[in-house]
Amino acid sequence: MKENDVTATNLYSLFEHFGSIIKIEKDRPVFSEGERSEEVYFIQSGSVRISKDTESGRILTLRISGALTFIGEASVFCETIYHSVSATAIEPTQVLALSRSQLEKLLTTSPVNMMEWMKLIQAHNLKNETRFRDLLLHGKKGALFSTLVRLSNTYGVQQENGSILINYSLTNQELANFCATSREVVNRMLNDLKNNQIISFQKGIITIHDFAFLRKEIECDNCPIDICRVD
Repeated sequence: MKENDVTATNLYSLFEHFGSIIKIEKDRPVFSEGERSEEVYFIQSGSVRISKDTESGRILTLRISGALTFIGEASVFCETIYHSVSATAIEPTQVLALSRSQLEKLLTTSPVNMMEWMKLIQAHNLKNETRFRDLLLHGKKGALFSTLVRLSNTYGVQQENGSILINYSLTNQELANFCATSREVVNRMLNDLKNNQIISFQKGIITIHDFAFLRKEIECDNCPIDICRVD
């Protein structure tokens, strides 16, 4: 997804002109939490999981970034010089890397590029804000329900009977990581939803039959679709 409709054509061009190509194998890190933040990355192909370790030792998946999106962006124009999250390739991935200092210079010399960058960062901030809101206000159940809503907005395919098939395979452990909880807790909640005919699932593919129920349970604020996503 091209930064979810945030216009960033000039930013793409900067990375294509000045960036260096890096290829990352599946399950290998692009960068890790706590490492020095020296570069910003533009994903040309593949996808990357952005995650954070919690105090309880669990992993919290914040987003899945695909082609034509940026990662490692949080440190730009910031005194923080260490990555606050980890980025791991979930399939063979190719990125363009541009040094943070060079990107800052390129942005400060172009008001148009700076405006595009501000829009991009604001979109990321809004996404994070809504994710943490759901987790804090509605607990594990809210985190799972809101993740299902975001997955449907990102990968959903409308079916003839009105159901929404999430065309993206996830294990229960991967779903649990979106909620910073255990696989067993997610198993129970998914089975409850299945027994109540809210969802069904087969071979890692989830179909939502009552989308309105999930939105009601998390008191959905009717966020724009480009904000209520997992990417």
